[in-house]
Amino acid sequence: MDSDSGRPPSDDDRKTDPVAQELETVDHGQLPPDPDAGLGEEEKAQIDRALLWKLDLRLIPWLCLLYLISFLDRTNIGNAKLDGLQESLHITGGQYNAALSIFFVSYALAEPITNVLLKRFRPSVFIPSIMLAWGLCMTTMGLVHNWSGLMTARFFLGLAEAGLFPGINYYLSCWYKRSEFGIRAAIFFSAAAVSGSFGGLLAAAITKMDGLGNKRGWAWIFILEGLATILVGIASFWMVFDFPDEATFLSDVDRHRVLRRLKADQQSSAEHEEFKMSYFWASVKDWKTYLGAVIYMGCDGPLYAFSLFLPTIVNDGLGYKSTRAQLLSVPPYAAAAIVTITIGYIADRTRQRGICNMGVSTLGIVGFAMLLGGSTPGVQYAGTFLGAMGIYPCIANTITWVSNNTEGVYKRGVTLGFVIGWGNLNGVVSSNIYRAADKPRYKPGHGVVMAYLIVFLLGGSALQYVLLRAENTKRLAGKRDIWVEGKSEKEIEAMGDERPGFLYTL
Repeated sequence: MDSDSGRPPSDDDRKTDPVAQELETVDHGQLPPDPDAGLGEEEKAQIDRALLWKLDLRLIPWLCLLYLISFLDRTNIGNAKLDGLQESLHITGGQYNAALSIFFVSYALAEPITNVLLKRFRPSVFIPSIMLAWGLCMTTMGLVHNWSGLMTARFFLGLAEAGLFPGINYYLSCWYKRSEFGIRAAIFFSAAAVSGSFGGLLAAAITKMDGLGNKRGWAWIFILEGLATILVGIASFWMVFDFPDEATFLSDVDRHRVLRRLKADQQSSAEHEEFKMSYFWASVKDWKTYLGAVIYMGCDGPLYAFSLFLPTIVNDGLGYKSTRAQLLSVPPYAAAAIVTITIGYIADRTRQRGICNMGVSTLGIVGFAMLLGGSTPGVQYAGTFLGAMGIYPCIANTITWVSNNTEGVYKRGVTLGFVIGWGNLNGVVSSNIYRAADKPRYKPGHGVVMAYLIVFLLGGSALQYVLLRAENTKRLAGKRDIWVEGKSEKEIEAMGDERPGFLYTL
């Protein structure tokens, strides 16, 4: 693509462009030639910084907007409940929880294959298409009249949304070095925390439309937010770009630079792989896939419990009513967004993602201990801050940790699908632990979240840290060199993170 004219390069352009010709002849596993070979180190660093800034401006803001909308659309049912959803549809507490749960069933089942579809159909087509689908589902949620209609809309909403979060994380991991990905993933995921803040404010405003067009305020929350999703989805056909080897906003020289820096970072993601079932089985046979899933469930289960029920906890546990409860749910999310970005920066700089997970999870454990044992609204509300600050940063950090340690385009995509899919399946648990019978303190719900944080997030992170450190020690000592004996350079490169020269991020 000619980045100045905005048109795809013709066959004649390719014939006369030496950089494009050179790029097409690079063998698998070979470092592409340096287009800046004649420049000094300071000039190269300046060009690299400018390229990174260009990528950030083109990719990150719009993707953050997409995830903000996604998280808003899946969790706004908690705001709708405060405005009378249950009473209007004449549903019980159990039926409401079932409507929450059904989303996570379809969402989790679809996730493992979505990254394969993303790679096959291209991000610029796949992502806008699923946005249009879930925007339509969101809008219809405002038109339902009974529990069956709500269940159907939530099921298809989960199915349509399943491709965004794993897809964007996989997509970003194919653009940035391992030491650069964490802060970008953190900024991207902080949109979830911002959506919590924004969602409370937006819901408080939209519910003022109660009675307009004979629709309740909760129905307008779904309708307006669904229509907004559809509009953003349409714009995304022009705002979402493809992978580095096909992205339209890069010149051929910049594309060459992006692929070279990925290869220099030992990433096969710079290659244009064709899908093979061997990539799928490589993920299935890798112990890191399963331990990563355990760690992720340790933060994802609490994430959904927190985000779906925070307005209810503030409303019942602290004694504040609808509009004020909506507004009081805003500050904990804002604090979580700040800590998420801060931890992303620290983890990138130190490359100690396991230690970051372990440290941050203790904040969440203390927060839910305060919710369990606190006797005053002030202590419990302070607990919601620590709870949010202990959960949200670990989502982005865990996904980055998994991505950093999984090499190969399709293997990484499948692994992220499994990890995120299993984590989101725990949303079924999260949807059913805050029962109406347990109000106003909701001690069983807080206890389950605390157990997830201690056993799966903290315990799983500690175990993976120890195992990865032991494996790195063996590789550095040459104890894994036997794995590559008799193999060609191309075969060694194809081993991905199993090759002895690949050191895991701790």
